[in-house]
Amino acid sequence: MDLIIKKDILLENPETKGFLADVYYGETGEKLPLVIFVHGYKGYKDWGAWDLMAEKFAGAGFFFVKFNFSHNGTTLNNPHHFADLKAFGNNNYSKELSDLGIVIDHFIKDSHVDDQKIVLIGHSRGGGISIIKTFEDERINGLITLASVDTLERFPTGEALENWKKEGVYHVLNGRTNQEMPHYYQFYENYEQHIHRFDVERATEMAKAHMLIIHGTTDESVEEKQAEHLHLLHPDSELFLIENANHTFGAKEPWEEKNLPKDLNTATEKCIEFIKEKVL
Repeated sequence: MDLIIKKDILLENPETKGFLADVYYGETGEKLPLVIFVHGYKGYKDWGAWDLMAEKFAGAGFFFVKFNFSHNGTTLNNPHHFADLKAFGNNNYSKELSDLGIVIDHFIKDSHVDDQKIVLIGHSRGGGISIIKTFEDERINGLITLASVDTLERFPTGEALENWKKEGVYHVLNGRTNQEMPHYYQFYENYEQHIHRFDVERATEMAKAHMLIIHGTTDESVEEKQAEHLHLLHPDSELFLIENANHTFGAKEPWEEKNLPKDLNTATEKCIEFIKEKVL
């Protein structure tokens, strides 16, 4: 089966701005389940080994989409780097949910897609966003989280929060690029304004889709207990722990090997198995 790969498809969102998406699928003549990958904080569609993961999903019979959030800091002309830190600082959860809605609405109409079979896969913060979107959009049949957070309330507290409000911005060092990544106070204001909508715990309890929770036992960014918490909130979910896997399941940027890292390959194979057994 020949794989069709289309990179850097421009999607327009009037609520945010234009952003790019990639699609991977096998030319089978049949309508394929739509699988959408949602990247996390300081992530982007071309990071690390996501391309190899996409190819594996496509080879398994899925129409696989990955995309850059409009305000993740990448640009239309430079999708591989954080070239627009002002946009990064102006990101918020409302914008990410809006962008994800645009992605679903766009690709569900593709002639190769079975619009009755839609799965979201969210990594890290993208897991929290995917959980909320799954609760809000009943078209979504399957939900998979990779190293997901169990709350979107991940902000400075106490004096640091007061300083953020006073200064209007705080910065986080990106250890890989050595960039000081800005976060404008509007991010927190947006969260407070829509705090009930952004309740990941409630969305997890209420979501109707089949749910798989994958987490590494040595995740350095999001503790394993957050995956266990999500599983408790959604008892019909399946919890799959990968021993000694880190937050990115062995992947890093750049990823220059031809094969997936062992742990990410294990995660991907589990995702494929889950979707075929539970969603299709």
